[in-house]
Amino acid sequence: MGGFFGLVSHNDAVNDVFFGTDYHTHLGTKRGGMVAYSPEKGFQRSIHSIENSPFRTKFEDDIVGMSGNICLGAISDTDPQPILLRSDLGMYAVCSVGIINNDAVLRDELLCGSGASFEVMSSGKVNWSSLIGALIARKSSFVEGIRYAQERIDGTMSLIIMTSDGIIAARDAKGRLPIIIGKRSDGFCCSFESFAFQKLGYTTYRELLPGEIVRITADECEVLSEGHSDMKICTFLWTYYGYPNSVYEGVSVETMRTRNGEIMAKAEMARGTLPDVDYVCGIPDSGTPHAIGFSNASHIPFARPFIKYTPTWPRSFMPQNQSLRNQVAKMKLIPVHELIEGKRLLFVDDSIVRGTQMRETVEFLYENGAKEVHMRSACPPIMYGCKYLNFSRSNSELDLIARKIIFEREGEAGRAYIKEYSDRETERGSYLRAEICRRLRLTSLEFQSLEGTEDAVGIPACNLCTYCWDGNE
Repeated sequence: MGGFFGLVSHNDAVNDVFFGTDYHTHLGTKRGGMVAYSPEKGFQRSIHSIENSPFRTKFEDDIVGMSGNICLGAISDTDPQPILLRSDLGMYAVCSVGIINNDAVLRDELLCGSGASFEVMSSGKVNWSSLIGALIARKSSFVEGIRYAQERIDGTMSLIIMTSDGIIAARDAKGRLPIIIGKRSDGFCCSFESFAFQKLGYTTYRELLPGEIVRITADECEVLSEGHSDMKICTFLWTYYGYPNSVYEGVSVETMRTRNGEIMAKAEMARGTLPDVDYVCGIPDSGTPHAIGFSNASHIPFARPFIKYTPTWPRSFMPQNQSLRNQVAKMKLIPVHELIEGKRLLFVDDSIVRGTQMRETVEFLYENGAKEVHMRSACPPIMYGCKYLNFSRSNSELDLIARKIIFEREGEAGRAYIKEYSDRETERGSYLRAEICRRLRLTSLEFQSLEGTEDAVGIPACNLCTYCWDGNE
């Protein structure tokens, strides 16, 4: 995934961009970057790995030597950003959020006879922002170049371009990701997360429409290319990835999650399937508000039978080595014994993807004396790896526990019955839930329905992307 924060001001912008970018750290764990421009110093750029320490600690010394009233910061879960480029359009910086599925094809096309060059990672992979910059440079204006790049890219791409006289922001064609414009008396900013600029004294000016391109200066936000209403924003932003006080399309993450839990509990009570438990609990952090909503509606007390120790290992900062990741995940769980021993617990988690960490959590609870462990997923079974954004992805869809179970039972023929497996009322749906229960040692399991998830967001279903659950494009 990733995020960005850009600012143009009548005053120096570097400190504000430092803090605004830091507020995006939950969206990525690999690279952080900043670039500033001033007439005296020109373009100044700094990029660091944030795999071993968070953004703030890596950049707090760098910003002392940076200055400029135009500045851009990025958090990336893929490539180093922002990238500095020079073309017939001049000198500019590019950072992007999204995914390019056909990067190899585009690279080869651009290399063929054009003499183009790209920044390449140590793995040999082309840096996506560098590729985007090369696509943009094929046209005679930034707007034409952005449109051309987004048309050619198979995937999703929102981006920010910083020049010596302003910032251009372009939301992806389907609006799967947000870009919000903030305003203060001395300038404008553009951000993935709205709360990133609120603490800096900015107020929300407006959200970009899908496909819209704007240019911000210290004095105005100018529309360069109109957007449209054909939106497919990612629903998983509310379910899991968004920070609690993030707001997308006017809907806050925290209120959606609480409402989602209430919908789940009311559905269970209406079916008569609500188990007799001592506490409703959330898998922290993102599962907690879903659980609070479930507790409020079911009138079962909410409790926190274990706490995650996050001062040194927050969610957004985990080692890349898988064995160390597993060890850290285990070390983070600190039990509250009197809330676990002999207790029947119903947990709500944001989702069930591979099931690996959930199985370890369940074992941890039983080791500490839990009598029963019920699980409720705040979204439907994840059946497809996301091909539109760079998260909820897998090397193979068989890494997804639901798809793995389907394949082991029916082979490739099971693809035709994915909808049935998602539906609790069918024989296949009942089998999926029972088999996950067996593998994860759960007392019972249920998933939020697709309709319930959509209701919790409150945006018309036609404007929500639900590909990871139902495969609809």
